[in-house]
Amino acid sequence: MSESFSVESRLVHAGVGRSAGQPATPPLVPASIFVSWGDPQPGRGYGREGNPSWEALEAALGGIEQAEAVVFASGQAASTALLLALAGERKHVVLPSDGYYGTRVLTGKLRPYGVIPVHVDQQDLTAVRAALAAAPSVLWAETPTNPLLRVTDLARLGEIAAAAGTPLVVDNTVATGLLQRPLDWGAAASLYSLTKASSGHSDLLLGAVVSRDPGLLGELRAWRSAAGGIPGPFEAWLALRGLKTLPLRISRQAQNAQAIAEHLATHPRVRAVHYPGLLTGVAREAAARQMPDGFGPLLSFELDPPKTAGAAGAAKAADTVVTSSALIVPATSFGGVESTWERRARWASETAPEGLIRLSAGVEPAADLIADIDRALEVL
Repeated sequence: MSESFSVESRLVHAGVGRSAGQPATPPLVPASIFVSWGDPQPGRGYGREGNPSWEALEAALGGIEQAEAVVFASGQAASTALLLALAGERKHVVLPSDGYYGTRVLTGKLRPYGVIPVHVDQQDLTAVRAALAAAPSVLWAETPTNPLLRVTDLARLGEIAAAAGTPLVVDNTVATGLLQRPLDWGAAASLYSLTKASSGHSDLLLGAVVSRDPGLLGELRAWRSAAGGIPGPFEAWLALRGLKTLPLRISRQAQNAQAIAEHLATHPRVRAVHYPGLLTGVAREAAARQMPDGFGPLLSFELDPPKTAGAAGAAKAADTVVTSSALIVPATSFGGVESTWERRARWASETAPEGLIRLSAGVEPAADLIADIDRALEVL
C-alpha cells in the first residue's frame, strides 16, 4: 500500500492483496515445508527460514517505523538474538538501573560467555557517558521503564551513543511504535514484546526487533534460524489481526491510564503515582516530544500503609488491594484490552518497592475502572 496513506490505514490493510479472488483477510499458512528443488528459494527452503504469516506481520510492524522487522518466538528470544548480534567485541551492555527485570536476568545468564551488564541511571547522562567510555558497549535503553515508568531523553541518548560509536537499542514495548519511534531519535534498533500492547489480546507470545540497518537485520535473521527462536504461524497471524486495531486500543488505553493516574495522585491511600503524563518541567517536555500522541497504557503506584507496617506490611496491603478488585484482573504482563494489575515485587528478580502495584489500563470505560480501584482501596 502507498506510503502516502497514514500508518493507521496501512495497518488495517496489512497483509491483504488487491487482486481479484484473493482473501480479504490475511491467510494463515501453517507450513513447515515448501515445494522446492535446485537452489533453495530465500525464505522458502525450510520452515525455519520463513513463512508468509511471519512476513505479513513483519511488513506491518516495519511500516510503523519506516523500517524492517524481524519477528521472534518471544520478546526474550528477540532480546537474545539482538544481544548476540551486537555483542562481538562489545562486551559491556549498559542497562537502565530500573528497567525490565527479564533483561537483567538475560544479561546475567550471559555473563559466563563474556557479557558484562552495567546498570546505570540513564536519566543521569554524565553516568551514561562514563559507562560508554569505560569499554566498547551496547547502550540498552528502555523508556518508559517497566515498572517505574521513568522517561529518558532519547535525543540525548542518541547523541551520546553516536559520539561514543555505540549502538543504541530501545525497548519500546510500553509505548509501542505508534506512540514513540526510537529509530527517529538515533536508535539502531527498537525492541518489542509483541505479547503485550502491540497484539493486545493476551493470547500469544511473540517478540520483534525493528531496524533500518541491513547488516543488523541480516544478523538477526541468521540468529533466529540458527538458534531456532522462530514464531509460530498462528501466533503471527493473531498478532497481525491484533495490530490492525492498535491505533484504536492504544488511544483509549492511554486516555484511561491518564485518568486513573490523575485520580490516584489525589487519593488519600496512595503516596506515589508513576506515569509520564504526570511529569512536569523538563521531564514532561522530553516525554511529550518523544510521545506526542499519548503516554501508553501502563502506570504504577505505591500505597500509603501505616508507617509501622514496614516492607512486609506494604506488600500485604498491596496483595489485599489487588485481590479485592471485581473488574481489573490480577495478572502479570500488560497491554491487553482487559485491565490488569499486580504487586510487582512478588517476582523474585524484580527491584520494585514491595508495595508497588503495576496497573495496565485496558479499554473499559475509565469511570468503571476508577470505581473498581476505589472499592479495592477501601479494604485498607
